[in-house]
Amino acid sequence: MKTLILTTAALALSAGFALADTVRMGTEGAYPPYNFINDKGEVDGYERELGDELCKRAGLTCEWVTNDWDSIIPNLVSGNYDTIIAGMSITEERDQVIDFTQNYIPPADSAYAALTADADLKGVIAAQTGTIQADYVAESGATLAEFATLDDTLAAVKSGEADAVFADLDALAASVNESGGALVWAGEPVSLGGGVGMGLRESDKELRAKFDAVITEMKADGTINTLITKWFGPEAKTY
Repeated sequence: MKTLILTTAALALSAGFALADTVRMGTEGAYPPYNFINDKGEVDGYERELGDELCKRAGLTCEWVTNDWDSIIPNLVSGNYDTIIAGMSITEERDQVIDFTQNYIPPADSAYAALTADADLKGVIAAQTGTIQADYVAESGATLAEFATLDDTLAAVKSGEADAVFADLDALAASVNESGGALVWAGEPVSLGGGVGMGLRESDKELRAKFDAVITEMKADGTINTLITKWFGPEAKTY
């Protein structure tokens, strides 16, 4: 679950979406299992499957666009795509610049992963730049080491550059579970954020309403819970 420091104000909030048939869905492509690039070079993951179903039910065509995390909001505002669907936590700070649908992932836990369970969580902690986890580490008394991607944070722990990584638990789980014991959980999980939602320009009220209606429908019929369990496992929080 991520948040972003808003370095660019509302560049072009008037660049609204006119509800054309094609919606450009902006994502990072580097935050599995939310979103990632598969072996075919295509956007994949929970948000790809969810986004395609949202567009199908709304009578729209999805066109997927990838963008680096640190500029994902400015490029939405300037009109390079129409939505952000990229593991983005809903925050008051961001809500001042862009708009949100309701969440499609409920508020979940963040966690530490390290080489040993007794890692120094007041030492050097790696976190992805511009995330709610980075903000938390900065206020925790630990030394924050920021990196561009989740993979970079994990590499820093494995190389000894950082004592632990702090990130969304669901995003870390696959790396911990598949590490063969090289990575383990450290400390206790921490509840952060207000859930993950789709970001849109504030001018695109009609598009937001369309997606909100479909998210409500998919929660009611159990589709979103099925997708969450598929991509995050049976222990993940559902609706």
